[in-house]
Amino acid sequence: MDMTPLNLSRIQFAFTITFHIIFPAFTIGLAAWLCFLEGCSLVTGRSIYRRLSDFWLKIFAVAFGLGVVSGIVMAFQFGTNWSELSRRTGPIQGPLLGYESFTAFALEAAFFGVLMFGRNRVPPVVYFLACLMVAVGTCLSAFWIMVNNSWMQVPTGFAQTPDGIIVPTDWSAITLSRVVLVRFPHMVLAAFVTSAFCIAATGAWYMLRGHAVQEGRAMLTMALRLAAILVPIQIGFGHLVGDYVHDLQPAKFAAIEGRWEDEQPASEVLIAWPDEAAQANRFAVAIPYLGSVIGSMSLTAKEVGLKSFPPNDRPPVLIPFLAFRVMVGCGLVMLGLAWVGSWLSLSERLYGARLFLWSTFLSFPLGFVATITGWFAAEVGRQPWTVYGQIRTADAVTPFLTTPQVATSLAIFASVYALIFSFGVLYIYRMLRAGPIPARDHGRQTTNPKRPLSVPGGSPGVDAAAEFGR
Repeated sequence: MDMTPLNLSRIQFAFTITFHIIFPAFTIGLAAWLCFLEGCSLVTGRSIYRRLSDFWLKIFAVAFGLGVVSGIVMAFQFGTNWSELSRRTGPIQGPLLGYESFTAFALEAAFFGVLMFGRNRVPPVVYFLACLMVAVGTCLSAFWIMVNNSWMQVPTGFAQTPDGIIVPTDWSAITLSRVVLVRFPHMVLAAFVTSAFCIAATGAWYMLRGHAVQEGRAMLTMALRLAAILVPIQIGFGHLVGDYVHDLQPAKFAAIEGRWEDEQPASEVLIAWPDEAAQANRFAVAIPYLGSVIGSMSLTAKEVGLKSFPPNDRPPVLIPFLAFRVMVGCGLVMLGLAWVGSWLSLSERLYGARLFLWSTFLSFPLGFVATITGWFAAEVGRQPWTVYGQIRTADAVTPFLTTPQVATSLAIFASVYALIFSFGVLYIYRMLRAGPIPARDHGRQTTNPKRPLSVPGGSPGVDAAAEFGR
């Protein structure tokens, strides 16, 4: 790849969005988890739910801050690196990004303070409602971002002026399109599943260490059972996302499938190494007929290949092809772990199954990997278009950018992000390692409103036989 301003700008945006998506993928689900814990505490009165909520709130606060910091620079890049995109699509993208600030950020900022400082200053019902508002705010943020990105994937409800400016003509078509209605739940469910496996992995870690055993059992059981329900639903929405790609972005679909020639019926390539120079797959393993079933729910349907499109309208093949398979593989592993873990928990065999506990502990990156590779497949597969079928990526970049300018900003971003990420992850790790405040100390920590919220020390866990009892 030539290090042109265009390619460096693409690398820079890919780097910042890949770094940033880690944190929303965690905090969207974690906000819902906090809301769930507070609801359980209100209904049952058991202190374990409050202890878990206080513990995960500190993790949420750090991750939320990292997400805000890492996301700010992306908006600036629309002006510095992609000014032509901003100029031509500003009438649509500008309001959508503004709606995110006016709705999502307003809710999150207003009620996040209640979560951090209002535990002993507001009634429990009010505290629960604040948790709910923060959770709604995180989902609203995801909604507006998904509306914006989905419009770029499949633009609707617009017209072009004679000078090439794209203006909205139907906001309902933009905000409630078929693409938004499947991609938004797909993203939110991905965040929920990612958080569920982080929580389950933390519980498994505590069980293996014999530390905070009561809380570890609770986290492990609840998170795996939740994931056992959510992962199949997520897979279902993933299939619906594939349907819109098949119908509305056929070149991307062909790249993801690694299909070069038109086929009827079409086989499904399970694994291969796409060779774009030869326009063929190396080391391919394929299943006959399955491609037609997946694409069109038919044993005889014709499926289009990449050679049906002009070379300059084809996306890169290798990245979408491999990224999609990594995403699906992570999803299947998470499904297996969630179902096996839920089955083991029903017979009380989960907590002594050390091999399964290790497997669950090591599964914590799967949700992040699946989310990132899913975005890789979606975004790289959209190329060579920034706004599909309307604005090419090469025409969206800022004119007169030079290679040294973009290379310098990329190096600065990479250095700053690496520093922030290292310290943030280290701090989160230390909080996770310390674990929740033990039940015997929790009352003293939370009943004094003047006592600051602190990172707990490494106190031993409560006896596992008392699970959910206090």
